[in-house]
Amino acid sequence: MALETIPLPDAAVALDAQWLASGEADALLRELIDAVPWANHRVRLFGREHDAPRLSCWIGDPGAQYRYSGTRHAPHPWPPMLVPVRDRLARELGVPFNSVLANRYRDGRDCMGWHRDDERDLGPAPVIASVSLGATRRFVLKHVDRPATKATLELVSGSLLVMGEGSQQHYRHALPRTARPVGERINLTFRLVKGLGTGG
Repeated sequence: MALETIPLPDAAVALDAQWLASGEADALLRELIDAVPWANHRVRLFGREHDAPRLSCWIGDPGAQYRYSGTRHAPHPWPPMLVPVRDRLARELGVPFNSVLANRYRDGRDCMGWHRDDERDLGPAPVIASVSLGATRRFVLKHVDRPATKATLELVSGSLLVMGEGSQQHYRHALPRTARPVGERINLTFRLVKGLGTGG
């Protein structure tokens, strides 16, 4: 692992642009498209429910329930191809991840709006390990109190972005829409839901 620190005040954020080899990332993308029970979840925005502009699936150990977008999700079991990815991240980062949110962006119209992963289930200072597969997409972070303090990253296939202490308390992040023709992308954000055992 060759993590490069992203210079952002009040947060520990680092990127390894080649955490997975390109062939490994491409194969994992193809396997996950077929193996994961993708769903179009409903999200609440300004008091109204809408279809999320992406497909997603919550995966984890038994009991790793998680509330996001106003809904509590029970985990789907780990697909076999994700177990070695989870275990490698746990070894390298020292975090016993027990769950992952998989998001599938079918084209440039699929996106993720500004948000923080600061749910109580994750504890006060979560470490989130984000693995990108497929098309390169722009990822942006912006300080909550100082909006001029921000970073824009191009997340390529096989990259690992680690958002550590302070990143969810002090920053929002988003994956904007793009009018450019882009292919399919899967993002895997590994998390530790508190109160459960280590991944198994």
